Amino acid sequence: MLDKEGYRPNVGIILLNPRNEVFWGKRVRQHSWQFPQGGIKYGESPEQAMYRELYEEVGLLAEHVRIVARTRDWLRYEVPEQWMRRELRGNYRGQKQIWFLLRLIARDCDVCLRRSEKPEFDAWRWHPYWVPLDAVVEFKRDVYQQALSELSRYVFRPPRTSADPTRRRRGVGRAASAQSDDLGSGGGALAALVVGSPQQGSEND
Repeated sequence: MLDKEGYRPNVGIILLNPRNEVFWGKRVRQHSWQFPQGGIKYGESPEQAMYRELYEEVGLLAEHVRIVARTRDWLRYEVPEQWMRRELRGNYRGQKQIWFLLRLIARDCDVCLRRSEKPEFDAWRWHPYWVPLDAVVEFKRDVYQQALSELSRYVFRPPRTSADPTRRRRGVGRAASAQSDDLGSGGGALAALVVGSPQQGSEND
């Protein structure tokens, strides 16, 4: 199934463990490594195709993972002619992919590379999130970089601050102004009392 531009709809999967490492699979009888991926069949949604590929290539069921995020748009790569199957040559240009970021909520031993009659991988391991792109077949590298970059914000979220420092500064400024007004109208004894106490109050803020 090709679109009018010659791209085959496809899904890619980035599977995280609790340490934010990713599933990294070695292709059968090759020295290249990659993420699970596969074509979207006629009538399938990208999510349905993702769960099917997850089972066929990694041996995991929907109950073993949680969807964290997906890419907003299709990511495309072109396949060099020497990599194309003969029956695809002509209108076929490459793949367009929706990438899913998944969190593994099962055990490592639930992974099984032999669910399919034609396994995609013959070995796998956990790898730090930013995988080495030189281990990926060259024409897929740009898409891998795009997918990893877009989805990384769901993995490495910046810490939340407890308060807005600018609001705090503005609040201190208003408090200081109010104290000045009190000092101006309250006489020397009141002035001495207020000047001697503000540091104690600020320690508890």
